[in-house]
Amino acid sequence: MSDKTIRKDYKELYALGEELFKHPELGYKEFTNKKILMDYFKQHGIETQELGFRTAFKATIGKGSPKIGLIAELDALPTPGHPFASKTDNAAHSCGHSTQCAITAYTLVKLKDKIKSGSVTVYFTPAEEFTDVAFRQSLIRKGEIDYIGGKINMLCAGQFDNEDLFIHLHTMTNPKYVFSLNTSLSGFIYKRFIFKGKASHAAVSPDQGINALNCFVLFDNAVNMMRETFKEEDHIRIHGVVAEGGQSVNSIPETVVYECYIRSSDEKALIETTARVEQAAKCCAKALGGKVKIETIPGYLPMHQNEAINDVIRKNMLKHCKKEEIHDHEVSMAAGDIGDLSCFKPTVQFGYSGFAGSCHSKDLCIIDENKAYLMPAEVVYDTVVYLLDHPEYVEKIKKEFKPFLSKESYLAYLR
Repeated sequence: MSDKTIRKDYKELYALGEELFKHPELGYKEFTNKKILMDYFKQHGIETQELGFRTAFKATIGKGSPKIGLIAELDALPTPGHPFASKTDNAAHSCGHSTQCAITAYTLVKLKDKIKSGSVTVYFTPAEEFTDVAFRQSLIRKGEIDYIGGKINMLCAGQFDNEDLFIHLHTMTNPKYVFSLNTSLSGFIYKRFIFKGKASHAAVSPDQGINALNCFVLFDNAVNMMRETFKEEDHIRIHGVVAEGGQSVNSIPETVVYECYIRSSDEKALIETTARVEQAAKCCAKALGGKVKIETIPGYLPMHQNEAINDVIRKNMLKHCKKEEIHDHEVSMAAGDIGDLSCFKPTVQFGYSGFAGSCHSKDLCIIDENKAYLMPAEVVYDTVVYLLDHPEYVEKIKKEFKPFLSKESYLAYLR
């Protein structure tokens, strides 16, 4: 049983988690976290392999099938005021990624001498948080990465292709529950609309200008009128800010910049809605004699939870809590690049508690190490052991899974 295996050296798990928590780094800069983890594996005789994209790497035990993949995210995000925020860029593990890394690394070590057949690989992925975009765009220009999100780069490079399925876990802060399961995540696309008009004196010669702000207002109203056509089950959200509203009160606005996210829980609806919003921007600008330049950064696709894997996870959660303490099938508008992976491989993400405060806030902290480390480690351990011992169940999961997108359509979407 995992109780004896995982709990035997639990202080080692806590110490690893604490060390990572105190050394937060932003995406593609997670060199300290990477070294801490690679040194940990070296101490336990487990080899690691560099995967490029600056900080991505993996650690594997066993060989052959079933092939179980675990996912852990290396990065922190800017969180000014957090007790452990970096002095250089305010990076803090205010989303709990450090606990993911500690749990999966420790679990892999504990599985090392127990595994009889099959293999388990932990993929340590960079840059899950969609932040520090200017820096990441500079890396793209240098050719060091191809896309903003870490898993997207790894997915397109084929680094996840050999695994049968993937298990991921993430911090949750709802005190009502011990675990969450089958939670949906939305997808999003970042858009930047640059409306261009023609400046002129706002009082003396407004007839000689083309008002870029009016072009935007017309577009904004068009989007609002569009909302009544959205299907409830697609959970579409469009939200943004006017980053630049004009150059002078005394001049007809020549340039107006609007930045927004378009979100949906369905990847087809996300792509279709994005196309509709783009068309509205072009038509509204043209109607008033203006133009619009549209910049797009692909965000993340919606999460598709694999129910068959989660059925095993649920049984292992129930060893630690009551049924009503598991938040099952929550609809969340949050997003993560685990969603992109779930479109191509059987994938799950479950939530675990033990934290106070809110994710992405300066208040996030660990208040219950048993819930934040030991219990989720036991769930992962027991689930992996079950899947390795039941290769026919893994084969059934693989056979029943159908990708939600073709690789060609995915690459076209990213472009």
